[in-house]
Amino acid sequence: MNSIAPYAANPAHTQGRRYPEPAPTYRTEFQRDRDRVIHAKAFRRLEYKTQVFVNHEGDLYRTRLTHSLEVAQIARTVARSMGLNEDLTEAIALSHDVGHTPFGHAGQDELNDCMKAYGGFEHNLQSLRVVDVLEDSYADFPGINLTFETREGILKHCALKHAQQLGDVGERFLNKTQPTLEAQLTNLADEIAYNNHDIEDGLRSGLITLEQLQDVPVFAVEYQAVRQAYPELTGRRLIRETLRRLIGCMVVDLIESSRAAITTSGVQTLAEVRAQPLALMRYSDEMRQQKNVLKKFLRENLYLHPTVYRMTWRARKVVRALFEAYMQDTRLLTPKYQAFAKRYETADGEAGRARAIADFIAGMTDRYAMREYGQLFDLAGLR
Repeated sequence: MNSIAPYAANPAHTQGRRYPEPAPTYRTEFQRDRDRVIHAKAFRRLEYKTQVFVNHEGDLYRTRLTHSLEVAQIARTVARSMGLNEDLTEAIALSHDVGHTPFGHAGQDELNDCMKAYGGFEHNLQSLRVVDVLEDSYADFPGINLTFETREGILKHCALKHAQQLGDVGERFLNKTQPTLEAQLTNLADEIAYNNHDIEDGLRSGLITLEQLQDVPVFAVEYQAVRQAYPELTGRRLIRETLRRLIGCMVVDLIESSRAAITTSGVQTLAEVRAQPLALMRYSDEMRQQKNVLKKFLRENLYLHPTVYRMTWRARKVVRALFEAYMQDTRLLTPKYQAFAKRYETADGEAGRARAIADFIAGMTDRYAMREYGQLFDLAGLR
């Protein structure tokens, strides 16, 4: 492990795991976390879960898996430059979306609507549930038994009503304290990754254009610089060179602004990081404003584009239909989730049954959900 700053998370001083285990022999505790995430079934399923475009729409569009890898790459670069713990950063980045539903945010929003009477659905909370409960690879404990620090980083956001039920990992939402710098960093690396790769995927799809993007200053500056430096450059290489520079611009701003904030705060320990009133990993005010303009552009021109909206509308119908069918008859579930539904319903009534069904749907890939829908509702299959 490279030398780390005194305020970075140190695996030798982890707050531990839910189920005590002997220390790893040739790895640190955070390296073990990262490796367990990579071997998890939920991580592999991200290959077939939507980022913006449903997986079957094209082989070159991002999926939740490629998104997670890009987040990890950006986050590790920043962590290394700032003396933070790279392994913890990578573990959080790779695991942050393992609880995400099929069909991206459309699937998440619809499942949350289905679950409103039963406690709701949050994909960050579901990611924690996956690593704590739903993975089933170990003999001695449920889940994959990650360290507190990785679990804390996975839980980027959490409603207070849920935080009260999560014990130590939910306390910071109640006490208004900060997570590790590694967790703060990964949250921002997530934004850098999806803002830039959604531009590329949007351009590839033809739903947004380079002409439209000239109205986004942070993109236009880098684009014009590339055009000036390489006047003959066109097509994909022009776009990729622009986005490479845009990512670099955001990363440099994040590093320099965060270093300045850390220096000004005077923090010397992780405990002091946690006690800060605001997160120390941050953009400059100018970059934050520019980033918000870019996010607004993507929302208005890509995420709400009629083509994407039609896709997400259909996706929500699939999630709703599956949820209602399973609630009506749990025998439609796989044997594993039939058992979960029975056990949870015994403990918590109808809400328990609904939670087991939400677990099942959230774990689906796009194509599995569509296949389930087809098998349950395609009457042509009965002929």
